[in-house]
Amino acid sequence: MSTPTAAGVSVMDVSALCVLVDVLRDRGYAVIGPTVRDGAIVLDELDSAERLPFGWGVTLDAGTYRLRRRDDGAAFGHAAGPQSWKSYVHPARERLWSRDGDGPVVAADETPRRPYAFLGVRPCDLRALGILDRVLGQGRHPDQGYARRRDGVFIVAVECIEPGRTCFCGSMGSGPAAEEGYDLALTELLDGSGSVSSSPGTPTYLIRSGSPAGTDVLAELPATPADAELVAHARDAVDAAAERMGRSLPADGLRELMVENRESPHWDDVAARCVTCGNCTMVCPTCFCTTTEDVTDLTGEHAERWRRWDSCFDLDFSYIHGGSVRMSGASRYRQWITHKLSTWHDQFGSTGCVGCGRCIAWCPVGIDITEEVAMLRAGSPDERTTAGDGAEGPR
Repeated sequence: MSTPTAAGVSVMDVSALCVLVDVLRDRGYAVIGPTVRDGAIVLDELDSAERLPFGWGVTLDAGTYRLRRRDDGAAFGHAAGPQSWKSYVHPARERLWSRDGDGPVVAADETPRRPYAFLGVRPCDLRALGILDRVLGQGRHPDQGYARRRDGVFIVAVECIEPGRTCFCGSMGSGPAAEEGYDLALTELLDGSGSVSSSPGTPTYLIRSGSPAGTDVLAELPATPADAELVAHARDAVDAAAERMGRSLPADGLRELMVENRESPHWDDVAARCVTCGNCTMVCPTCFCTTTEDVTDLTGEHAERWRRWDSCFDLDFSYIHGGSVRMSGASRYRQWITHKLSTWHDQFGSTGCVGCGRCIAWCPVGIDITEEVAMLRAGSPDERTTAGDGAEGPR
């Protein structure tokens, strides 16, 4: 009696990752994926799947990120690192134009480049890319640089079966399963399940296509149809990961909670800890704010205009003629979290948080967005002031 298969899902062993990277490179993609460098798992261009962080994991907590050795050969056994894919489609610095002397203004270099293939995109980051697409790539005035870099990106998603302590994508509806927005989706199994790998600790990968381009690439990989039992096992592993999230941020009522607590004294408590460094906005996969700078050489003959990431924690971020609007750390933190969880809905139709937990891990003083929301929820009505009672709130 033959074993029933699950339609559209295949299984392959770890050596197939090398084939996948080679196939993508042969098709002209610059393959970007995780690798180990400088004591962290970071994103970089891969010339081979051998550069993936096999056997490496991370230990995460508020204000804590540590690289650690695993006791298996997992390539994707780690949670979100210090970088997100945003840095490739919306780079931290971008030259807008240059000019020499009285010569013409020369637009930014638009030399054709290889399209990106993102390997190892977590479901939370898939959601983040979708949010950036709405913010920067759509509307009446899309960002042309973003659209150019985003066009043709091939995405290989990896579902999570081992969330980190700072992860809360399950409560935000953005993981740990990959639902949409990918060309190929992988599920990495390490318990010896399946017909490809029989030894625990050696990865086996379920793979499925999410687009015609993904189907085309999948046809070149050494994969075989997966049986229904293995597919069910992988689904159970992903579902179990949702139950093991280290944190949660209930989405219901967040929008209203932020509005109701605009003048809460809790912002002063946060400000007593926050150093307004802007780390949370730099590592956030959806923060998109920028500013521009004009620079010249020492002779004054050559000038350039650059766009770079900016942060609402910067004192000059809200500067208008006469001074900055948000002078205090309390008001700047309130602006960030209120925009992310509340007014983002008014602008873009969704929350701006995907539950990746980067802002928690990379905050130098360990401020935790989930704990701050819990504190606001716990505050009794008589501890709060309202906008109309004469209190000015943090400024």
